[in-house]
Amino acid sequence: MTSEQFDVDAFLRQPLTARLATNGPTVRPVWYLWEDRAFWILTGPWSRLPDRVRDDPDVALVVDECDLATGRVRQVTARGRAELVPFDAAKGRRKLSRYLGDDEALWDPRFARYLDDEASGRGTMWLRLVPDSLAAKDLGYTVAP
Repeated sequence: MTSEQFDVDAFLRQPLTARLATNGPTVRPVWYLWEDRAFWILTGPWSRLPDRVRDDPDVALVVDECDLATGRVRQVTARGRAELVPFDAAKGRRKLSRYLGDDEALWDPRFARYLDDEASGRGTMWLRLVPDSLAAKDLGYTVAP
Protein backbone atom coordinates (compact mmCIF):
# COMPACT_ATOMS: atom_id res chain seq x y z
CA MET A 1 0.00 0.00 0.00
CA THR A 2 1.24 3.52 -0.73
CA SER A 3 0.46 6.77 0.99
CA GLU A 4 1.71 9.03 -1.79
CA GLN A 5 -0.08 12.27 -2.49
CA PHE A 6 -1.70 12.71 -5.86
CA ASP A 7 -2.97 15.72 -7.78
CA VAL A 8 -6.58 15.92 -6.62
CA ASP A 9 -7.55 18.56 -9.19
CA ALA A 10 -6.15 16.48 -12.07
CA PHE A 11 -7.92 13.39 -10.69
CA LEU A 12 -11.27 15.20 -10.44
CA ARG A 13 -10.95 16.62 -13.96
CA GLN A 14 -11.12 13.08 -15.37
CA PRO A 15 -14.50 11.89 -16.71
CA LEU A 16 -15.17 9.60 -13.76
CA THR A 17 -18.57 8.82 -12.27
CA ALA A 18 -19.26 10.13 -8.79
CA ARG A 19 -21.77 8.75 -6.32
CA LEU A 20 -23.85 11.38 -4.53
CA ALA A 21 -25.64 10.56 -1.27
CA THR A 22 -28.62 12.58 -0.04
CA ASN A 23 -31.04 12.19 2.83
CA GLY A 24 -33.04 9.02 2.84
CA PRO A 25 -30.33 7.76 2.43
CA THR A 26 -30.26 7.73 -1.34
CA VAL A 27 -27.13 7.18 -3.43
CA ARG A 28 -27.04 7.85 -7.15
CA PRO A 29 -24.28 7.76 -9.77
CA VAL A 30 -23.76 11.16 -11.39
CA TRP A 31 -21.61 12.84 -13.99
CA TYR A 32 -20.10 16.03 -12.66
CA LEU A 33 -17.92 18.97 -13.53
CA TRP A 34 -15.14 19.89 -11.07
CA GLU A 35 -14.69 23.64 -11.54
CA ASP A 36 -13.96 26.56 -9.21
CA ARG A 37 -13.36 24.11 -6.32
CA ALA A 38 -16.97 22.90 -6.64
CA PHE A 39 -18.81 19.89 -8.02
CA TRP A 40 -21.49 20.81 -10.58
CA ILE A 41 -24.22 18.25 -11.32
CA LEU A 42 -27.06 18.72 -13.82
CA THR A 43 -30.52 18.08 -12.43
CA GLY A 44 -34.11 19.15 -12.88
CA PRO A 45 -37.77 18.19 -12.40
CA TRP A 46 -37.25 14.78 -14.04
CA SER A 47 -35.31 13.79 -10.90
CA ARG A 48 -36.10 13.63 -7.20
CA LEU A 49 -32.70 15.16 -6.48
CA PRO A 50 -33.82 18.83 -6.32
CA ASP A 51 -36.57 18.01 -3.80
CA ARG A 52 -34.18 15.95 -1.68
CA VAL A 53 -31.66 18.79 -1.62
CA ARG A 54 -34.34 21.35 -0.76
CA ASP A 55 -35.47 19.13 2.12
CA ASP A 56 -31.94 18.50 3.39
CA PRO A 57 -28.96 20.08 1.60
CA ASP A 58 -26.34 18.02 3.47
CA VAL A 59 -24.78 15.62 0.97
CA ALA A 60 -21.76 13.38 0.58
CA LEU A 61 -20.04 12.49 -2.68
CA VAL A 62 -17.30 10.05 -3.62
CA VAL A 63 -15.27 9.81 -6.83
CA ASP A 64 -13.05 6.77 -7.10
CA GLU A 65 -11.16 4.52 -9.45
CA CYS A 66 -9.90 0.99 -9.06
CA ASP A 67 -7.69 -0.61 -11.70
CA LEU A 68 -6.87 -4.18 -10.71
CA ALA A 69 -4.38 -4.57 -13.55
CA THR A 70 -2.19 -1.70 -12.37
CA GLY A 71 -3.05 -1.51 -8.67
CA ARG A 72 -4.16 2.09 -9.03
CA VAL A 73 -6.81 2.81 -6.37
CA ARG A 74 -7.68 6.42 -5.58
CA GLN A 75 -10.64 8.10 -4.01
CA VAL A 76 -11.85 11.58 -3.18
CA THR A 77 -14.68 12.03 -0.68
CA ALA A 78 -16.50 15.33 -0.27
CA ARG A 79 -19.11 16.51 2.20
CA GLY A 80 -21.04 19.74 2.38
CA ARG A 81 -24.28 21.60 1.81
CA ALA A 82 -25.50 21.49 -1.76
CA GLU A 83 -27.35 24.35 -3.37
CA LEU A 84 -29.52 24.54 -6.47
CA VAL A 85 -28.46 27.29 -8.85
CA PRO A 86 -29.66 28.48 -12.28
CA PHE A 87 -28.54 26.56 -15.33
CA ASP A 88 -25.64 27.87 -17.42
CA ALA A 89 -25.35 26.30 -20.90
CA ALA A 90 -21.62 27.07 -21.27
CA LYS A 91 -20.88 25.16 -18.08
CA GLY A 92 -23.18 22.38 -19.30
CA ARG A 93 -21.22 22.14 -22.53
CA ARG A 94 -17.93 21.86 -20.61
CA LYS A 95 -19.37 19.13 -18.42
CA LEU A 96 -20.89 17.08 -21.23
CA SER A 97 -17.83 17.33 -23.47
CA ARG A 98 -15.76 15.69 -20.70
CA TYR A 99 -17.90 12.57 -20.95
CA LEU A 100 -19.11 12.63 -24.56
CA GLY A 101 -16.21 14.25 -26.44
CA ASP A 102 -15.89 17.62 -28.14
CA ASP A 103 -17.90 16.78 -31.28
CA GLU A 104 -21.48 17.60 -30.29
CA ALA A 105 -22.74 16.17 -33.60
CA LEU A 106 -21.90 12.72 -32.21
CA TRP A 107 -23.78 13.24 -28.93
CA ASP A 108 -27.01 11.43 -28.24
CA PRO A 109 -29.80 14.04 -28.73
CA ARG A 110 -30.92 13.54 -25.13
CA PHE A 111 -27.71 15.19 -23.94
CA ALA A 112 -27.66 17.96 -26.55
CA ARG A 113 -31.12 19.11 -25.37
CA TYR A 114 -29.57 20.18 -22.07
CA LEU A 115 -27.77 22.93 -23.94
CA ASP A 116 -30.58 24.49 -25.96
CA ASP A 117 -32.28 27.79 -25.19
CA GLU A 118 -35.26 26.07 -23.57
CA ALA A 119 -33.25 24.12 -20.99
CA SER A 120 -33.91 26.52 -18.13
CA GLY A 121 -37.58 26.68 -19.15
CA ARG A 122 -37.75 22.91 -18.64
CA GLY A 123 -36.37 23.36 -15.15
CA THR A 124 -32.79 22.33 -15.82
CA MET A 125 -30.58 23.55 -12.99
CA TRP A 126 -27.28 22.88 -11.31
CA LEU A 127 -26.66 21.20 -8.02
CA ARG A 128 -23.52 22.93 -6.75
CA LEU A 129 -21.45 21.41 -3.98
CA VAL A 130 -18.58 23.44 -2.54
CA PRO A 131 -17.14 20.87 -0.14
CA ASP A 132 -16.83 21.72 3.53
CA SER A 133 -14.46 18.75 3.66
CA LEU A 134 -12.53 17.06 0.87
CA ALA A 135 -10.44 13.97 1.61
CA ALA A 136 -8.19 12.28 -0.95
CA LYS A 137 -6.69 8.84 -0.48
CA ASP A 138 -4.29 6.86 -2.59
CA LEU A 139 -4.85 3.22 -1.68
CA GLY A 140 -2.80 1.89 -4.59
CA TYR A 141 -0.75 -1.26 -4.39
CA THR A 142 1.97 -3.03 -6.32
CA VAL A 143 0.76 -5.73 -8.68
CA ALA A 144 2.82 -8.89 -8.57
CA PRO A 145 4.44 -9.76 -11.93
